[in-house]
Amino acid sequence: MKRTTFATWPCSVARTVDLIGDWWTPLVLREAYYGTTRFDDFERVLGLSRNVLTQRLTRLTEEGMLDRVRYQDRPPRYEYRLTDKGRDFFPVLLAVMRWGDRWVAPEAGPPVVLHHDDCDHDTHAEVVCAHCREPLRHGEVSSQLGPGFPDRHRESALATGRFTT
Repeated sequence: MKRTTFATWPCSVARTVDLIGDWWTPLVLREAYYGTTRFDDFERVLGLSRNVLTQRLTRLTEEGMLDRVRYQDRPPRYEYRLTDKGRDFFPVLLAVMRWGDRWVAPEAGPPVVLHHDDCDHDTHAEVVCAHCREPLRHGEVSSQLGPGFPDRHRESALATGRFTT
């Protein structure tokens, strides 16, 4: 079954889900954040088939989240290294981890604990306002149509009452 593409939707959430919304892509990125760079290591750690891993690495490379860098000539072998775009996704994965730690972790507690090396404390992700640094909570944030919202959909979006201008 071919899945619906959200790549052209006027919504950053939909476009992001289009890129990372399958089961394996976030886990491939998680491993890249842990330092995994080689195909065989991704395959071993994740336990997924070579063809699925190839598809995910190819997509992440095409989307500019990973660079494919040759590290051996005979036979040709490649490493997959995070790009700036790939590294910039790290807080998103940490926010998913925070939610999982709260709602679906085993009774014993989170499987992995984050430690902030700079201040030497265990920590967790928290989404805060870029201006005042206060946590962003549902019901305390409104949405406005941005400059990238298509003009042809503006009137109907405003009519829903979910957005302001």
